[in-house]
Amino acid sequence: MNSHLQAKWDKCLDIIRDNVSKVVFDMWFADIKPLRYEDNTLTIQVKSNFVYEFLEENFADILGYTLKKVMGEGTQLMYSIIADKENDLSVELEAENKPTAVEELDSMLINKYTFDNYVEGVSNRLSRSVAMSVADKPGRVFNPLFIHGASGVGKTHLVNAIGCKIKEIHPELRVLYISAHLFQVQYTDSILQKSFNDFMRFYQSIDVLIIDDIQEIAGLQKTQNAFFHIFNHLHLNGKQLIMTSDRSPMQLKGMEERLITRFKWGLTAEIEKPDLELRKNILRSKTHRDGLKFPEEVITYIAEHVDASVRDLEGIVVSMMAHSTINNDEIDINLARRIIGDLSNFEKRPITIDEIIKKVSDFYGVEPNSINTRSRKREVVQVRQVAMFLAKKYLDMSTSKIGQYIGNRDHATVLHACKTITNLAETDKQFRSELNQIEISLQSA
Repeated sequence: MNSHLQAKWDKCLDIIRDNVSKVVFDMWFADIKPLRYEDNTLTIQVKSNFVYEFLEENFADILGYTLKKVMGEGTQLMYSIIADKENDLSVELEAENKPTAVEELDSMLINKYTFDNYVEGVSNRLSRSVAMSVADKPGRVFNPLFIHGASGVGKTHLVNAIGCKIKEIHPELRVLYISAHLFQVQYTDSILQKSFNDFMRFYQSIDVLIIDDIQEIAGLQKTQNAFFHIFNHLHLNGKQLIMTSDRSPMQLKGMEERLITRFKWGLTAEIEKPDLELRKNILRSKTHRDGLKFPEEVITYIAEHVDASVRDLEGIVVSMMAHSTINNDEIDINLARRIIGDLSNFEKRPITIDEIIKKVSDFYGVEPNSINTRSRKREVVQVRQVAMFLAKKYLDMSTSKIGQYIGNRDHATVLHACKTITNLAETDKQFRSELNQIEISLQSA
């Protein structure tokens, strides 16, 4: 055997070994032998037609990338399949490299989060600049992109803005935004339903994968292992990976070292808490988008007294809008002072899912127990969906637990409910007012 060819193939195996599990490597790759390299074509020997078909179906991308990196651009692959071992007969077949058919994809992006309404300041300028570069050239710059910062500083807004911009510039790309929690739920479901291969094939078909709150899979070894192989497959094929976390990669306790290493391959950017000037600009932007007029002294007062997160600032604006609309209160410093005080007290008071169900049911005049029936009456469905939305917003509960408690539904139903209510609140002013009234009643209970 040509020693130079074997050395090249050993380099190929090193790359493959780093991107598949030991079991997979030993079963499918360890026994492959390089036979020759002629006319820019590498011929490898495999034991059977079954092995050839399996490699072509599941690992064609990894093999293609590896040959390009080690053997050079344009390298073709040929399989020599042992047909009769005793008489040393074999059949040679070309690699097919057929594109995999993929289904239509719901990107799950939050379309209201765009670059246009992402207010820039000192604390987020670098992250925003990097994000726009990634949106313009996904997979070609800063891959992976790892954005971290405290809760509520705008990470989710920024990564959704990337996804929305990519869909606008590159409509042919498959973009998926998903929380790490939902990824974990999907992985678990795939194991229970024995559809793990479908789960992996789906994620390997994504062009831009955005995972929010990646810290939520810390300590979940099997979920991390699945994500590791998805990460490797996408990265090897030049697909864009974007992750957010409430802490930097080095602070992710319970995360496998091999994942942390990969998180640091691209660029890590931190979004800090907004400074006073940025908080003012965020408030001005929010009130302008909602068609409201807040006196400058009110904006200054809120910005000076609410410094935790963007989410808290927007919550104050929503509450003031609701009080002004429902109670005809004047938007002034006294109202701002009262609401900020009420919210501070609310944060200290625990809220329960039973409380949410009762408040929503009372508001719509529906018996609380009706949400646990199979009724499809409009008012019952609305109560169920609003309760799910508020439970997701205010409680530290998984979507699965929320679904079990509200109507004995699954996590997918809860996610659908949250998306439905979010969209409705954005497009229907009357419904948005109703939702505000329910939230105020919760906060003042």
